[in-house]
Amino acid sequence: MIVAVVGASQCTPQEAEIAEAVGRELARRDAILICGGRGGVMEAACRGAKAGGGRTVGILPGTSRHQANPYVDIPIVTGLGEARNLIIVRSADAVIAVGGEYGTLSEIAFALKLGVPVVGLGTWELSKDGRRVEAIVRATSPTEAVERALTLGAG
Repeated sequence: MIVAVVGASQCTPQEAEIAEAVGRELARRDAILICGGRGGVMEAACRGAKAGGGRTVGILPGTSRHQANPYVDIPIVTGLGEARNLIIVRSADAVIAVGGEYGTLSEIAFALKLGVPVVGLGTWELSKDGRRVEAIVRATSPTEAVERALTLGAG
């Protein structure tokens, strides 16, 4: 199973701790982690996955594989900037969003449009015409987020 972990390239220490725990849990469950390959949530999740013996793929926005964080096993260079967000979620069976800014929101939107399940940890809430949309499955811990992502991604 391939699970995308998405979030801001600059995150809070708490978000980094959560993302690292998500990465470790994905590795423990033999899932491949895919992300944008840069810093913040992405780097923390990759660090956790590597600490747990897992595999990581980074879909990079730039034109050099050397832009990847040091925990990316397989850097994929796109030269597409933020458009690489579509590649990340299209390649995943499920997405876990940790915190995040507008780039994360775009990944959530692409995933939902494509029918890829999204699990959220302290991330965006969606509404339409003033009514809450329950498209993001909420989790309260990294372990719960991974469990839900693997279950939803398999089905």
